[in-house]
Amino acid sequence: MSVPATATGAVEPAVTKPRRKLPRYWVLLVLLGALLLLSLLRVITGANDLTSSGTIVATLIAIVPIMLAGLGGLWSERAGVVNIGLEGMMILGTWGAGYFGYHYGAWAGVAGAILMGMLGGLVHAVATVIFGVDHIISGVAINIIALGAVQYLASLTFVGLKGGGQTQSPKIPDVQTITIGPLSDALKEVEDKHVFFVSDLAAVLRALCTNLSLLVVLSFFLVFVTWYVLWRTSFGLRLRSVGESPAAAESLGVKVLRYKFSAVLVSGALAGLAGGVLAMVASSNYRDGQTGGRGYIGLAAMIFGNWRPSGLLAGSGLFGYTETLGLRQGGTSVHALLLALAVLALFLGIWQVRQGLAVSGAVIVGVGALVGALYFAIDTVPGDFTALTPYVITLLVLAFASQRLRMPAADGQIYRKGSAG
Repeated sequence: MSVPATATGAVEPAVTKPRRKLPRYWVLLVLLGALLLLSLLRVITGANDLTSSGTIVATLIAIVPIMLAGLGGLWSERAGVVNIGLEGMMILGTWGAGYFGYHYGAWAGVAGAILMGMLGGLVHAVATVIFGVDHIISGVAINIIALGAVQYLASLTFVGLKGGGQTQSPKIPDVQTITIGPLSDALKEVEDKHVFFVSDLAAVLRALCTNLSLLVVLSFFLVFVTWYVLWRTSFGLRLRSVGESPAAAESLGVKVLRYKFSAVLVSGALAGLAGGVLAMVASSNYRDGQTGGRGYIGLAAMIFGNWRPSGLLAGSGLFGYTETLGLRQGGTSVHALLLALAVLALFLGIWQVRQGLAVSGAVIVGVGALVGALYFAIDTVPGDFTALTPYVITLLVLAFASQRLRMPAADGQIYRKGSAG
């Protein structure tokens, strides 16, 4: 890089503009902005279920497993260990919730899900941190082993029980929920008036005070805990340094392997809890194939969030919301989203062109034009395609966000103790 010189020939250092930090309340602003856009879309298209309290409740339940799996990946990868095995750890968590929840109660089911996820994390930690197995190979092996192990355990423990069998557990007791009756009823009246933005905001608030599971509240609290521990404590600083430069961290006295091992165990615990939420909140029992690839979507949400809790929360919200729309009103609500996607693609393409990326900008504008044409050509999206919405959104978001991503520098690298020397 060239360095400017003064009239006297002296060389002056190049001035680098400091990176502008986003305000701490930017997440709230983004949420309000998204709600405003959805409210406008609801008014234009007439799809009232876009922002109904029922949709918001279902979205919260859909977000939590993806978010917890992503948090698990965040802990692991910030310590430099890639965890493709999140799906398998979630599978273990679903069985743990079903078995312990049925025999010992709801909160025992939560603990069982966490312990089973930690067991998967322990296997991954031993393989990658202790024996230096390739992270991807270990994660894929855990996914395969967990699937077979849980099917065997289900046939061993649930067959013969009332409501149980080889593919499902008996009903699990529900975790307690929060309901504020008078406030919920008042917000329902405002919601039913369908006033622009006001009714949509009332629907969101009503979802937060009507049959809100304590497990959902705990899960969102864990996002704050993760942020605080990893970015505001000396433990978190050491753990992140292990993921950036383990040799340098070890030269400063950090127990690299210990931090990696601990991070992968926490990762497994969070992924197991994600499986527990699927079994105890999204459903009422363990079922075979319950995770449905959400471990991989959680990994995608973590990457979309640039390995940060706030971005992960936004990515989980996007994927969870699109999944909910596909399940509730199917093609009608997803059809309304096509219009929003077309407009967003147009603005994004123009922004790319202004940044000097003419080719990618033109491609994005072209995609937006095709989506817009599709919106006006059909009245509803066929049901067979609505189930694909979260996965398509995952691919599109990762493709558009790839230019600004920065993974931990030593993520996925095999590290041997004593490498600093």
